Amino acid sequence: MQQLSQFAEVTTGVVWIHASPAALCPHVEWALSTTLDARANLKWTAQEAVPGMQRAVVDWVGPVGSGSRMAATLREWTSLRFEVTEDPSEGVDGERFCYAPGLGLWRGSMSASGDTVIGETQLRALMAEYGGEGLQSALDSVLGVAWDEALEPFRRGGQGAEVTWLSQAVG
Repeated sequence: MQQLSQFAEVTTGVVWIHASPAALCPHVEWALSTTLDARANLKWTAQEAVPGMQRAVVDWVGPVGSGSRMAATLREWTSLRFEVTEDPSEGVDGERFCYAPGLGLWRGSMSASGDTVIGETQLRALMAEYGGEGLQSALDSVLGVAWDEALEPFRRGGQGAEVTWLSQAVG
């Protein structure tokens, strides 16, 4: 009899390296390759928002939880600016990780449409702690507003920007 799993084993996502010093690019590729046990051949292009920096985008396929592992690895380089998403899959919420120097790492749950999801318990805790006037600031923090504002100038693709697939066979 075949055993049924109620949770997905594999998922997909995207890694955006918004800004990396050129000398760090091979190390970033190695880290992504090691995390997914698949070769990452990123196509690096100039980051027009910060001259001298490089940018790359890679779609990935791998085990559930790979997004958090990649974000944890990438955050070790404090000069990077990046985002990592892990798409929702059966029985597992999606996640989005953002890193910007000075802000650190932010994590949020993500719906199938890409919206940041705030759970009922988290909302109730914010309302109880901050009440009226501090609530907007607390909600902005939970929604990652500061990270979106810090990364937005880096999200526009430059000349020749490409998307690369990074895949690991699972199963």
